[in-house]
Amino acid sequence: MSEKKHITTFSADIEQQTVKKVVWRILPFLIVCYLIAIIDRGNIGMASLQMNEDLGLSKAVFGFASSLFFVGYFLFEVPSNLAMQKIGAKIWISRIMVSWGIISVCTAFVESANTLYVLRFLLGAAEAGFFPGVILYLTYWIPGKYRARVIATFMVAIPAANFIGSPISGLILSFDGWLGMRGWHWLFILEGIPAVVLGIAAFFLLSNRPTDASWLNQEQKAWLSTTIQAENEKKKAIGHISLWQLLRHKHIWVMALIYAGASAAGSTLSVWSPQLLKSFGLDNFSTGLVNAIPYGLASILMVVWGRSSDRSGERRWHTALTLFLIAGGLLSAFITNSLTGSVVILSLVLMGAYSMKGPFWALASGWMSSTTAAAGLAAIGAMANLIGGGLMVNVYGIINQATGSHTLAMMPLAILCGIGGIAVLVMGRRKQLNIEVDTHASPVSK
Repeated sequence: MSEKKHITTFSADIEQQTVKKVVWRILPFLIVCYLIAIIDRGNIGMASLQMNEDLGLSKAVFGFASSLFFVGYFLFEVPSNLAMQKIGAKIWISRIMVSWGIISVCTAFVESANTLYVLRFLLGAAEAGFFPGVILYLTYWIPGKYRARVIATFMVAIPAANFIGSPISGLILSFDGWLGMRGWHWLFILEGIPAVVLGIAAFFLLSNRPTDASWLNQEQKAWLSTTIQAENEKKKAIGHISLWQLLRHKHIWVMALIYAGASAAGSTLSVWSPQLLKSFGLDNFSTGLVNAIPYGLASILMVVWGRSSDRSGERRWHTALTLFLIAGGLLSAFITNSLTGSVVILSLVLMGAYSMKGPFWALASGWMSSTTAAAGLAAIGAMANLIGGGLMVNVYGIINQATGSHTLAMMPLAILCGIGGIAVLVMGRRKQLNIEVDTHASPVSK
């Protein structure tokens, strides 16, 4: 008995040492990379404070240009992940980051709406594989029982990036006239360069698999490789399920609609909130500082709300309430027209948008059978980003230009989130909801 206890204790020690070393080795670096990705994706919102006038962009044109990012993202997300599986994370993640960094820098030199259209589409295409690629990469390194909290920590980078990036972007805009260039030129250049530098660093810092990691000893490599392999053998061949079957399934579309509300709120406000706040007479730097407040609050509540959902095991109401919070926050725009009121509204909306992510993904994965989870979650994310980002960012610009009202432009978002919240509660009335796919479907790989 004492020998068995000694072996168990030894195994537990190896587990703790290995997981701790892996997390501290790869997670901080990947979080910083994702922070830069979100900053480069959303800094067009701050750039618009100068760029739109310089290029003669109407609000509708600016909205369309911003939405093209999500079109490129949607089209290249799956192909990029397939490429990473074949080429390896070390090279592919490095390639992704260098590509989007170069495109971001090139955006500083656009001279017309058409060139902006092209570069925003290319930025989405270049960045498309990063988030799903990192999630896939983490499955190579993080055992299942640790994976949820690691991914949740990684995703906090989304609101945190806007909290950090908005004041920095506002400060960079004040470089206006330096070396004969406008502030928005410097914004794209200075915020694009870190992606290139980090992309090069990724090639040297990341290892494709545990067996390639020189920073793990032989016992740690053996434990991690054996653990991951054992978990993978328990899973069914998710990759051999027809993607077209998933795209035709009504529950996938309903879940995409549910997630689209939160996705739309986050994406739309990252692009348009700087213009909303500046309309109160703020200068560019002050706009960046004030814009950071809602994202700081959202970062905190995202963690608190996720822990509440994990602690209670409740997912449905934790998801629905965040969507209702977004809708209620947007509707409250009709009763206030002050700077303070607008900051409160933005805070409510963004706290709902980011707090929704943890409970929703736990809920969605629980609603699907194990044979469809990986492909189904990818399909939900891709479709939701297209609806939420590609469509609603554009709709906001069109309504804002036609009416001159930010409040009216927010109403489609409120409706979408309200419908999503109701859909969560209706679908959740069924205690078990498994999405089954024909086992004779044509393999994706064929």
